[in-house]
Amino acid sequence: MLYDIDNYWLTWSILIAFLSIRYGVIAGTMFVWWYMIRRERWAAQKIQPKYPAAQDYKREFGYSVITFFIFSTIASVVYLPQVRPLTQLHRDVSEIAGANTAWQLAYWIGGVVLMLVLHDAYFYFMHRVVHNKKLYALIHKVHHLSHNPSPWAAFAFHPLEALTEFLIFPIIAFTIPHTLGMIATWLGIMTLYNAYGHLGFELYPKGFSTHWLGKWINTSVNHNMHHKYATSNYGLYTLVWDRLFGTVHAKYDETFEEVAARKSIAG
Repeated sequence: MLYDIDNYWLTWSILIAFLSIRYGVIAGTMFVWWYMIRRERWAAQKIQPKYPAAQDYKREFGYSVITFFIFSTIASVVYLPQVRPLTQLHRDVSEIAGANTAWQLAYWIGGVVLMLVLHDAYFYFMHRVVHNKKLYALIHKVHHLSHNPSPWAAFAFHPLEALTEFLIFPIIAFTIPHTLGMIATWLGIMTLYNAYGHLGFELYPKGFSTHWLGKWINTSVNHNMHHKYATSNYGLYTLVWDRLFGTVHAKYDETFEEVAARKSIAG
Protein backbone atom coordinates (compact mmCIF):
# COMPACT_ATOMS: atom_id res chain seq x y z
CA MET A 1 0.00 0.00 0.00
CA LEU A 2 2.70 2.53 0.94
CA TYR A 3 4.40 1.82 -2.36
CA ASP A 4 1.61 3.70 -4.15
CA ILE A 5 1.37 6.60 -1.68
CA ASP A 6 3.49 9.63 -2.53
CA ASN A 7 1.96 11.98 0.02
CA TYR A 8 4.29 12.06 3.02
CA TRP A 9 1.70 13.18 5.55
CA LEU A 10 -0.84 10.64 4.40
CA THR A 11 1.76 7.89 4.70
CA TRP A 12 2.78 9.18 8.12
CA SER A 13 -0.82 9.29 9.33
CA ILE A 14 -1.54 5.77 8.12
CA LEU A 15 1.59 4.47 9.86
CA ILE A 16 0.69 6.21 13.13
CA ALA A 17 -2.75 4.62 13.02
CA PHE A 18 -1.38 1.20 12.05
CA LEU A 19 1.31 1.09 14.74
CA SER A 20 -0.97 2.46 17.44
CA ILE A 21 -3.83 0.07 16.68
CA ARG A 22 -1.52 -2.95 16.52
CA TYR A 23 0.12 -1.96 19.83
CA GLY A 24 -3.28 -1.36 21.37
CA VAL A 25 -4.63 -4.71 20.24
CA ILE A 26 -1.59 -6.79 21.24
CA ALA A 27 -0.54 -5.04 24.47
CA GLY A 28 -4.14 -4.25 25.35
CA THR A 29 -5.28 -7.85 24.96
CA MET A 30 -2.42 -9.06 27.14
CA PHE A 31 -3.14 -6.40 29.74
CA VAL A 32 -6.88 -7.10 29.89
CA TRP A 33 -6.37 -10.86 30.15
CA TRP A 34 -3.47 -11.04 32.62
CA TYR A 35 -3.92 -7.81 34.58
CA MET A 36 -7.72 -7.61 34.75
CA ILE A 37 -9.67 -10.76 33.90
CA ARG A 38 -7.17 -13.24 35.42
CA ARG A 39 -5.58 -10.87 37.94
CA GLU A 40 -6.80 -12.64 41.07
CA ARG A 41 -6.59 -16.20 39.77
CA TRP A 42 -3.08 -15.87 38.38
CA ALA A 43 -1.59 -13.41 40.89
CA ALA A 44 0.80 -16.08 42.25
CA GLN A 45 2.23 -16.59 38.78
CA LYS A 46 3.38 -12.99 38.32
CA ILE A 47 7.16 -12.77 37.99
CA GLN A 48 7.33 -9.85 40.41
CA PRO A 49 4.31 -10.27 42.72
CA LYS A 50 3.52 -6.57 43.03
CA TYR A 51 1.49 -4.96 40.25
CA PRO A 52 2.55 -1.58 38.80
CA ALA A 53 0.65 1.52 39.89
CA ALA A 54 -1.87 3.25 37.62
CA GLN A 55 0.58 6.08 36.91
CA ASP A 56 3.10 3.53 35.64
CA TYR A 57 0.64 2.30 33.02
CA LYS A 58 -0.09 5.88 31.96
CA ARG A 59 3.62 6.71 31.66
CA GLU A 60 4.32 3.56 29.64
CA PHE A 61 1.42 4.23 27.31
CA GLY A 62 2.32 7.90 26.85
CA TYR A 63 5.96 7.26 25.95
CA SER A 64 4.90 4.44 23.62
CA VAL A 65 2.66 6.81 21.65
CA ILE A 66 5.58 9.24 21.28
CA THR A 67 7.68 6.31 20.07
CA PHE A 68 5.17 5.55 17.31
CA PHE A 69 5.34 9.15 16.10
CA ILE A 70 9.10 8.75 15.74
CA PHE A 71 8.90 5.29 14.13
CA SER A 72 6.34 6.58 11.62
CA THR A 73 8.49 9.60 10.78
CA ILE A 74 11.51 7.43 10.02
CA ALA A 75 9.57 4.92 7.93
CA SER A 76 7.80 7.68 5.99
CA VAL A 77 11.11 9.35 5.14
CA VAL A 78 12.61 6.03 3.99
CA TYR A 79 9.67 5.45 1.64
CA LEU A 80 9.48 8.98 0.27
CA PRO A 81 9.27 8.94 -3.55
CA GLN A 82 12.72 10.54 -3.70
CA VAL A 83 14.26 7.96 -1.35
CA ARG A 84 12.26 4.82 -2.09
CA PRO A 85 14.13 3.88 -5.32
CA LEU A 86 17.31 3.56 -3.22
CA THR A 87 15.70 1.00 -0.94
CA GLN A 88 15.20 -2.70 -1.62
CA LEU A 89 11.40 -2.39 -1.61
CA HIS A 90 9.50 -4.42 -4.25
CA ARG A 91 5.82 -4.55 -5.11
CA ASP A 92 5.71 -8.33 -5.02
CA VAL A 93 8.00 -11.14 -3.94
CA SER A 94 7.98 -12.45 -7.53
CA GLU A 95 10.17 -9.47 -8.44
CA ILE A 96 12.76 -10.86 -6.03
CA ALA A 97 12.43 -14.64 -6.23
CA GLY A 98 11.00 -15.18 -9.71
CA ALA A 99 7.80 -16.90 -10.81
CA ASN A 100 8.26 -20.17 -8.93
CA THR A 101 5.76 -20.24 -6.04
CA ALA A 102 7.96 -22.45 -3.85
CA TRP A 103 10.91 -20.11 -4.24
CA GLN A 104 8.68 -17.13 -3.48
CA LEU A 105 7.45 -18.71 -0.24
CA ALA A 106 10.97 -19.77 0.74
CA TYR A 107 12.33 -16.28 0.09
CA TRP A 108 9.44 -14.60 1.91
CA ILE A 109 9.96 -16.70 5.05
CA GLY A 110 13.74 -16.56 4.80
CA GLY A 111 13.68 -12.80 4.31
CA VAL A 112 11.59 -12.24 7.42
CA VAL A 113 13.87 -14.55 9.43
CA LEU A 114 16.88 -12.59 8.18
CA MET A 115 15.24 -9.35 9.34
CA LEU A 116 14.69 -10.86 12.78
CA VAL A 117 18.28 -12.11 12.99
CA LEU A 118 19.70 -8.74 11.94
CA HIS A 119 17.40 -6.91 14.34
CA ASP A 120 18.33 -9.24 17.19
CA ALA A 121 22.03 -8.50 16.73
CA TYR A 122 21.46 -4.76 16.29
CA PHE A 123 19.30 -4.57 19.40
CA TYR A 124 21.77 -6.41 21.61
CA PHE A 125 24.74 -4.17 20.80
CA MET A 126 22.67 -0.99 20.75
CA HIS A 127 21.21 -2.01 24.11
CA ARG A 128 24.67 -2.52 25.58
CA VAL A 129 25.68 0.94 24.36
CA VAL A 130 22.70 2.76 25.95
CA HIS A 131 23.55 1.09 29.26
CA ASN A 132 26.71 3.18 29.32
CA LYS A 133 26.37 5.32 32.47
CA LYS A 134 26.10 8.65 30.63
CA LEU A 135 23.71 7.40 27.96
CA TYR A 136 21.68 5.47 30.51
CA ALA A 137 21.03 8.61 32.53
CA LEU A 138 20.33 10.64 29.40
CA ILE A 139 17.95 8.37 27.49
CA HIS A 140 17.62 4.76 28.66
CA LYS A 141 16.53 5.51 32.23
CA VAL A 142 13.05 6.37 30.92
CA HIS A 143 12.49 2.77 29.86
CA HIS A 144 13.84 1.51 33.17
CA LEU A 145 11.40 3.59 35.19
CA SER A 146 9.37 0.42 34.69
CA HIS A 147 11.25 -1.72 37.22
CA ASN A 148 8.27 -4.07 37.14
CA PRO A 149 7.02 -3.67 33.54
CA SER A 150 3.61 -4.32 32.05
CA PRO A 151 2.83 -4.99 28.36
CA TRP A 152 2.33 -1.24 27.91
CA ALA A 153 6.08 -0.76 28.54
CA ALA A 154 7.04 -2.49 25.29
CA PHE A 155 7.72 0.81 23.48
CA ALA A 156 8.05 3.21 26.41
CA PHE A 157 11.27 4.88 25.23
CA HIS A 158 12.80 8.31 25.55
CA PRO A 159 12.45 10.00 22.10
CA LEU A 160 16.21 9.77 21.51
CA GLU A 161 16.18 6.07 22.31
CA ALA A 162 13.15 5.53 20.07
CA LEU A 163 15.16 7.11 17.26
CA THR A 164 18.14 4.86 18.03
CA GLU A 165 15.95 1.76 18.33
CA PHE A 166 14.35 2.29 14.92
CA LEU A 167 17.52 2.97 12.96
CA ILE A 168 17.34 -0.75 12.25
CA PHE A 169 14.44 0.04 9.89
CA PRO A 170 16.49 1.92 7.25
CA ILE A 171 19.31 -0.60 7.65
CA ILE A 172 16.92 -3.39 6.69
CA ALA A 173 15.06 -1.34 4.09
CA PHE A 174 18.28 -0.49 2.22
CA THR A 175 19.94 -3.91 2.42
CA ILE A 176 17.32 -6.70 2.30
CA PRO A 177 15.09 -7.07 -0.78
CA HIS A 178 11.57 -7.00 0.66
CA THR A 179 7.88 -6.30 0.22
CA LEU A 180 5.67 -4.30 2.53
CA GLY A 181 4.11 -7.56 3.67
CA MET A 182 7.50 -8.84 4.79
CA ILE A 183 8.27 -5.61 6.65
CA ALA A 184 4.83 -5.65 8.31
CA THR A 185 5.33 -9.27 9.40
CA TRP A 186 8.73 -8.53 10.92
CA LEU A 187 7.36 -5.51 12.79
CA GLY A 188 4.33 -7.52 13.90
CA ILE A 189 6.52 -10.25 15.37
CA MET A 190 8.64 -7.56 17.01
CA THR A 191 5.56 -6.01 18.62
CA LEU A 192 4.20 -9.35 19.81
CA TYR A 193 7.49 -10.58 21.29
CA ASN A 194 8.29 -7.22 22.81
CA ALA A 195 4.91 -7.13 24.57
CA TYR A 196 5.48 -10.70 25.79
CA GLY A 197 8.91 -9.74 27.10
CA HIS A 198 7.29 -7.04 29.23
CA LEU A 199 4.24 -9.12 30.14
CA GLY A 200 5.26 -9.80 33.74
CA PHE A 201 4.12 -13.42 33.41
CA GLU A 202 6.00 -16.40 31.95
CA LEU A 203 4.36 -18.42 29.18
CA TYR A 204 7.07 -21.02 28.58
CA PRO A 205 7.04 -24.25 30.65
CA LYS A 206 9.41 -25.55 33.33
CA GLY A 207 12.81 -26.57 32.00
CA PHE A 208 12.61 -24.25 29.00
CA SER A 209 15.57 -22.07 30.00
CA THR A 210 17.89 -25.11 30.13
CA HIS A 211 16.44 -26.98 27.13
CA TRP A 212 18.88 -27.36 24.23
CA LEU A 213 16.73 -24.98 22.15
CA GLY A 214 15.00 -22.95 24.84
CA LYS A 215 18.25 -21.75 26.37
CA TRP A 216 18.83 -19.68 23.21
CA ILE A 217 15.38 -18.05 23.24
CA ASN A 218 14.54 -14.94 25.24
CA THR A 219 11.79 -15.19 27.83
CA SER A 220 9.60 -12.86 29.85
CA VAL A 221 11.48 -13.88 33.01
CA ASN A 222 14.78 -12.99 31.38
CA HIS A 223 13.70 -9.53 30.30
CA ASN A 224 11.86 -8.90 33.55
CA MET A 225 15.15 -9.52 35.35
CA HIS A 226 16.77 -6.98 33.05
CA HIS A 227 14.26 -4.37 34.20
CA LYS A 228 14.71 -5.36 37.83
CA TYR A 229 18.53 -5.34 37.91
CA ALA A 230 19.54 -3.38 34.77
CA THR A 231 22.89 -5.18 34.67
CA SER A 232 22.40 -8.15 32.31
CA ASN A 233 20.04 -9.88 29.85
CA TYR A 234 20.25 -7.48 26.91
CA GLY A 235 18.73 -9.64 24.17
CA LEU A 236 15.49 -9.14 22.24
CA TYR A 237 14.30 -12.32 20.50
CA THR A 238 17.13 -14.62 21.48
CA LEU A 239 19.83 -15.09 24.11
CA VAL A 240 22.47 -15.92 21.51
CA TRP A 241 24.48 -12.75 22.06
CA ASP A 242 23.94 -12.76 25.82
CA ARG A 243 25.33 -16.28 26.05
CA LEU A 244 28.21 -15.57 23.67
CA PHE A 245 29.27 -12.50 25.66
CA GLY A 246 28.45 -13.86 29.11
CA THR A 247 25.76 -11.30 29.93
CA VAL A 248 23.01 -13.69 31.06
CA HIS A 249 22.16 -13.03 34.72
CA ALA A 250 23.76 -15.66 36.98
CA LYS A 251 20.39 -16.49 38.59
CA TYR A 252 18.36 -16.59 35.39
CA ASP A 253 17.80 -20.37 35.24
CA GLU A 254 17.07 -20.51 38.97
CA THR A 255 14.57 -17.65 38.71
CA PHE A 256 12.91 -19.10 35.63
CA GLU A 257 12.35 -22.45 37.35
CA GLU A 258 10.98 -20.78 40.46
CA VAL A 259 8.46 -18.79 38.40
CA ALA A 260 7.57 -21.78 36.24
CA ALA A 261 7.02 -23.90 39.37
CA ARG A 262 4.52 -21.34 40.65
CA LYS A 263 2.75 -21.57 37.32
CA SER A 264 2.57 -25.37 37.56
CA ILE A 265 1.17 -25.29 41.09
CA ALA A 266 -1.46 -22.73 40.18
CA GLY A 267 -2.46 -24.78 37.16
